[in-house]
Amino acid sequence: MQYSYTIKGMTCNGCRASVERDLKALPEVSDAIVSLENEEAIIHMTSPVSLETLQAGLKSKYTIEEKFEKQVVDSTTEAPLSKWAQLRPLFLIFGYITIASIAMHYKTWDAQEAMLDFMGLFYIVFSFFKFLDLKGFVDSFRMYDPLASNIKLYGWIYPFIELGLGILFLFRLEIPIALVATLVILGITTVGVTRSLLSKQEIQCACLGTALKLPMTEATFIENAIMIAMAVFMLFI
Repeated sequence: MQYSYTIKGMTCNGCRASVERDLKALPEVSDAIVSLENEEAIIHMTSPVSLETLQAGLKSKYTIEEKFEKQVVDSTTEAPLSKWAQLRPLFLIFGYITIASIAMHYKTWDAQEAMLDFMGLFYIVFSFFKFLDLKGFVDSFRMYDPLASNIKLYGWIYPFIELGLGILFLFRLEIPIALVATLVILGITTVGVTRSLLSKQEIQCACLGTALKLPMTEATFIENAIMIAMAVFMLFI
């Protein structure tokens, strides 16, 4: 018998492996295949297992829910989303921020002023999504940011740092300090992102918190690189 369930609480490939291992350890389960991207577990059972038993076999951070009212899963599976489809929310947000930054200065165009507003709006918007699920963000962020993985408190205060930097840029306060801080915090994160990409780890990007499920891809690297390039331009050029 083969059944499909929804699994909540997974933030990285390590979580996926842990859930899969715990499910396979149950006596009635002959096999389990867990997908991080689809938040799904396909479980093969020798005899029916209650949802309560499955939940008891998992760590408390994970929750399992019935999918399709416990109907047998068809042998065909949906094709995975393309990279563009997965990252569409990120590109849309970047587009809106860019349009807003240009619109604020189109009458008296000033590239540096538009860049400062872009950076301010970037931080404000991205911190908003992180605040929607602060704990979930911290768990995801620790999977790839070198500083957050060693100092958990850094993950908790990171959205506040972004919010503060956004305010500094938009109100034109202490711009040199804000630019240096951008180089430091995004530089550290970019190191972690690069390592994850090179190791081909399946990790959820925490740039937009957990509200939008974004995979770690080259787009995450480009997002940070754009902000770092702007900061370097305004500091040294």
